[in-house]
Amino acid sequence: MLNGKKIVVVMPAYNAARTLTQTWQEIPRDLVDLVILADDYSRDETVALAQSLGILTIIHPQNRGYGGNQKTCYQAALDQGADVVVMLHPDYQYTPRLVVSLAAMVAFGEYDIALGSRILMGGALRGGMPLYKYIANRALTAIQNALLGVSLSEYHTGYRAYAREVLLRLPLHENSDDFVFDNQILTQAIYFGYRIGEISCPTRYFEEASSISLQPSIRYGLGVLATSAAFVLHRWGVRRSRLFDPHGRRLSPS
Repeated sequence: MLNGKKIVVVMPAYNAARTLTQTWQEIPRDLVDLVILADDYSRDETVALAQSLGILTIIHPQNRGYGGNQKTCYQAALDQGADVVVMLHPDYQYTPRLVVSLAAMVAFGEYDIALGSRILMGGALRGGMPLYKYIANRALTAIQNALLGVSLSEYHTGYRAYAREVLLRLPLHENSDDFVFDNQILTQAIYFGYRIGEISCPTRYFEEASSISLQPSIRYGLGVLATSAAFVLHRWGVRRSRLFDPHGRRLSPS
């Protein structure tokens, strides 16, 4: 626990067998109360390995997509009484050693959401992020900051910590089951006024680390722009969006 808050790490997994053990070994389990892995119909040994490591494992009978997997992860964490939920990818692209730093930003009440930014301090390119992805990241982030009226260093990191209240109150079931879920949840948090903090996080791009291909990347980028447009139109009262409906479909309290 941190500051009396239960800390749960969730890992949305798909074909993560080659990197799961290393990720698991570096999670600071003296302060993390529980680790949950949700397997999105992997074709490798992810499930068997997770179970052998003693990780609480949830198995999807069919692939639900990255966003759908996160919904499973967050619901499971809430069901287990989590006060702070940290999403850590099991592909070892983000260092597990920063779990406590991210969780503490939320557990001590400074922020409602904490992000591990690959952009702060120039970590993205040093860690091997492809140049085209870096350029797209910077362009999309600049557009969103202008449209949403905030100043984040990036919206596209997969390393995050959330307060329980955020996961319960945002209409997460209105979000996509695809990769754009990551962007939608941050855009929702900004709309509803939650506090978002960032810390610098090194990242690693290597053969075993997961990375979406060009076509899904393009679809993601278009989804980011559509989400930002929906935000602006909803705020101006031009076109209502269920993404920002306070009565939209939410996760269930336990």
